[in-house]
Amino acid sequence: MFNCRSCKKLILMLCLATILGAGSISFRSLTADEGMWTFDNPPTKLLQDRYGFTPTQEWLDHVRLASIRFNDGGSGSFVSAHGLALTNHHVALGQLQKVSTPEKDYVKDGFLAHSEAEEMKCPDLELNVLESMENVTARVLAVLKPGMSDKDALDARKAEIAKIEKESMDATGFRSDVISLYQGGEYWLYRYKKYTDVRLVFAPEQQTAFFGGDPDNFTYPRYDIDMALFRAYENGKPADTPQYLKWNSKGSADGDLVFVSGNPGSTSRLETVAQLDFARDYGYPITLQILNQRLAILQKYSAEGAEQERQALNMIFGIQNSVKALTGEYNGLLDKSLMAKKQKEEADFRARVDANPEWRQDYGSAWSEIEQAERKFQPRAKQARFRGVGGSRIWGNALTIVEYVAEVQKPDGQRLDGFHDSELESLKFRLLSPAPVYPQMEELLIADGLARTARELGPDDPFVKAALGGRPADEVAHELVTNTKIGDAAFRKSLLEGGAAAVAASNDPMVVVARNVDPSVREIRKWVEDNVESVETKAGEQIGKARFAVYGKSTYPDATFTLRLSYGTVKGYPMNGTEAPPLTTLYGLYDRSLSFNKKPPFDLAPVYWERKDQLDLSTPVNFVTTNDIIGGNSGSPVINRDGEIVGLIFDGNIESLVGDFVYDDSTNRAVAVDTAVMTEVMRKLYDAGSLADELEGR
Repeated sequence: MFNCRSCKKLILMLCLATILGAGSISFRSLTADEGMWTFDNPPTKLLQDRYGFTPTQEWLDHVRLASIRFNDGGSGSFVSAHGLALTNHHVALGQLQKVSTPEKDYVKDGFLAHSEAEEMKCPDLELNVLESMENVTARVLAVLKPGMSDKDALDARKAEIAKIEKESMDATGFRSDVISLYQGGEYWLYRYKKYTDVRLVFAPEQQTAFFGGDPDNFTYPRYDIDMALFRAYENGKPADTPQYLKWNSKGSADGDLVFVSGNPGSTSRLETVAQLDFARDYGYPITLQILNQRLAILQKYSAEGAEQERQALNMIFGIQNSVKALTGEYNGLLDKSLMAKKQKEEADFRARVDANPEWRQDYGSAWSEIEQAERKFQPRAKQARFRGVGGSRIWGNALTIVEYVAEVQKPDGQRLDGFHDSELESLKFRLLSPAPVYPQMEELLIADGLARTARELGPDDPFVKAALGGRPADEVAHELVTNTKIGDAAFRKSLLEGGAAAVAASNDPMVVVARNVDPSVREIRKWVEDNVESVETKAGEQIGKARFAVYGKSTYPDATFTLRLSYGTVKGYPMNGTEAPPLTTLYGLYDRSLSFNKKPPFDLAPVYWERKDQLDLSTPVNFVTTNDIIGGNSGSPVINRDGEIVGLIFDGNIESLVGDFVYDDSTNRAVAVDTAVMTEVMRKLYDAGSLADELEGR
């Protein structure tokens, strides 16, 4: 995966369903409850000034060690001393589908383990807990020598980062990732404890978790019980997790100070105007085009029957979520007033740098260097995006295997990102997943991807020639999927163990085509690294240093799918000429269903009608807060002053979709499930009383 910010915007928009208006972020005085703060630099002064609360180091450490990153995309938290982990149903959706079968659909019907023996092992779920952080900026930058070209400097940085990660992993046994913050102004080593034996414990029906479906997505008021429970195991037994969040069954109340501890995926608030212009003109239009076309194909496939609908459900859900989110972000960049604020913000920053002769000499050219790199990238943006087939697991696995056997033969510091020694264990864990593959759906996705690439790049592009050889895309896709064994985890394992010789000798058609396209994929990747990433990495470091020189460390870095802390209050907001309430109740859930005549997607699972009289209908269901969140925060705990969990983040409102770029506390809201409703329905609807007892510490 490319590392430069432009390429990440162009490519990763397909991978992250971003959550989260207009308002202006300022380095000088942040808007009320703005910020996704790193745990090494918590907003203690802001919290004390605004709320009279100062988190102690013990409080911060407890919250950090109770927080979890779901490595397939999302956040969560430990909620008992025995490895019980809470997240969203929609974060769990991929794993639910992977353990389902045509005969038993756990997405549709839900799941409950009545004992530890019934807890179901997930095929490829990795949980990460941030154990420690270390500032390694000086060490990374020490390898840069005067007179180095941008390319040589990038190579030196990457080699040193790989060395730091490998040393840390060998010394501690922890997953070790070096993270770039403040656009390269700082580099931090994050060490994670990993759990790869993770088992499903409880999930309601998807209709309960995603009540209202796509029409209600990114809106409020909401009535979703979007929760799921897993358990982490070590050595075949439930993990000991003494740092867990105590359950507050009363949930939240209007005006409460609350915190969100999670892993926001990616934001662009510190990016230059040139980078935002590129995303507006290239990244978003290309990505939305691809997603909408892929969605249409999957919806057509889903309509063919119940089994096809089951197979495509997770991808359709993810794409619909992404399209709605990305459209909101794109509209933000098309908003002249928002862009004018970003331009003024950058102009003010640059003026302060230019006013100081030393700063001007050291940092003044950085913005124009990024602008030139973005301009140079434009003619090759389509090649960077379309030399590949998105959405297909077997295509992605085949290409990863071809890259893997080549990269592991190189010195660690010279490998492509994703193939360093510190990353191989997690890579192989995903690559060898026993999760099922659906050949008919794979064939459609590959045919769609290859046809689109041929249309966009033309028949003479090296990738198109290597992949199609002048043949129709659907014919090639059918041949590949019909004859490949890449869908078999044992076959993939044999290729990895056989190394470069086994891959070179394989006549499996998917391996053959992956070998054929690999040179063109590498060529565009190398070109981007040499001409864009190298320039923007250096310039980003300069801007990061300038930011610290001008403003100090009074702000937070852009999101990087690493642990952050945000703060806010439970608070309604003006909406459609009236007021959105701070919380909703079970009364409202039934009213909304009845208001639509119980028609999908506003129907309720049968148990909600069968046992309605057992429920306390005044129980809070969802609530909104001013916490600053983004995609990746899904599943994050909402925590009160006492470090207790009172809710579970699952969405943002429609007004907050431009949160990738700006934050406005007047209408920006995070949407959460209340702890009160979770235990209410577990006890009274799902016969999960013993599990509720574990949550409540009984």
